[in-house]
Amino acid sequence: MPLRQDEVPQLTDATAQEPRRRVVYDVTRLVTRALNPAPNGIDRVDFALARHFLERREEERGALVCTAIGPRLADPAKALKTIESVEAHWREESDAQEDSVYRAAVASLRAQGGDANVSARARKAPSFAALSRNVEALRRWAPHLGRPLRTLPQGVVYFNATLFLIDRPWYVGWLASRPDVAPVFFIHDLLPIDAPEFFRSREALLHPARMRHVCRYGAGAVVASKSVARRLMQFAADNGRHDFPICVAPLPAAPVFSKSVAAPAELDGLSYFVVCGTIEPRKNHILLINVWRELAREAKPPKLVIVGKRGWLNAPVVDALEGDDALRPHVVEAGGLSTPGLRRLLAGARALLTPSLGEGFGLPVVEALAAGTPVIVSDIEAFREIGGAAPDYLDPLDGSGWLQAVRDFSAPQSPRRDAALLRLKQWSGADAGGYFATIDDFLARLPRRA
Repeated sequence: MPLRQDEVPQLTDATAQEPRRRVVYDVTRLVTRALNPAPNGIDRVDFALARHFLERREEERGALVCTAIGPRLADPAKALKTIESVEAHWREESDAQEDSVYRAAVASLRAQGGDANVSARARKAPSFAALSRNVEALRRWAPHLGRPLRTLPQGVVYFNATLFLIDRPWYVGWLASRPDVAPVFFIHDLLPIDAPEFFRSREALLHPARMRHVCRYGAGAVVASKSVARRLMQFAADNGRHDFPICVAPLPAAPVFSKSVAAPAELDGLSYFVVCGTIEPRKNHILLINVWRELAREAKPPKLVIVGKRGWLNAPVVDALEGDDALRPHVVEAGGLSTPGLRRLLAGARALLTPSLGEGFGLPVVEALAAGTPVIVSDIEAFREIGGAAPDYLDPLDGSGWLQAVRDFSAPQSPRRDAALLRLKQWSGADAGGYFATIDDFLARLPRRA
């Protein structure tokens, strides 16, 4: 059932023309990502919001980071430079052809038979030079950490986009002594509470603690979908916050995905599909592994590119990737792929496959739709909300249905894929300008507390 506007507590007694409030952005998690070769979905959201808030005028911005002596204020300009160093390490603005993982993935897609084994496990190792630059940036930044939180001006907004360390009382305790500060949290989902079997056992303890702190201290929350808003409303009410303000702001795709990209010449004539996400149970990679085991029995089957790092509770998938010789020539594991590399792969793919068992949003789906790539997704609430009529929807447990869909979409003249491309032309997603304006307006309307 669609969420009516009056079902989520909103703030409507101000206008968008009100001056922007100073936002102190928590950069703690983001500055720890220098060792990761590529961003995941949470990283993309964190970085986009950090840039938005830290590029403001001096009187409108601030930064908070965890230090050895707890959370402290940091110089926002230096925080931004450090974050940009991490972005450079991720090669967000590079050409796909400069990405060794992309080149290795293409080589695997083009390889025939046993030759595919040579490079079918393309994974990006951290570059010593890039890591050295990031460590140096952190070293230069470190002397500027340490201003106590009591020096914050009255009435600022504290924004945390990842809930990193929010389960720790010592990290959030300062909020109790500063009731004038308006804490706002981005809530990706409540799945570790609702489906703990998909996560490390520790998450079943940590996420409830995070969310209880959100309800205790939060002045409001930002979510990406109405389905998460409904679940958050219920959790907040169960924890005594029946009027908890929630801003629903669907995530936009990064601009690179909306740029027109012709099918790359190096991928011409290749039949392949892409799945994008950390290899962990909720993403349901095992269904696709079983589909490709069946396809491997056929003459000239399409290939599958798995974009994402190895996560947790993934032994069946990893065992198949490393030990199934019949499967190996047909599946490419592209860990550490850059964003430009992903965009280029999507340009030539038959479809993005997303058989997730649960999602709070689904950024790869939005990215593929923005890129003009057909998508085949699980028939779950979040995907219905963001995809509308554009995707092909399948039960995430219907292995034979997914097998048939892959066969249909891989056909050279595929009526099913052509129909998906026609539907895709009617799809439109959120734009970055509107996304940030929605959040800024929400923050401006938050009541100022003494």
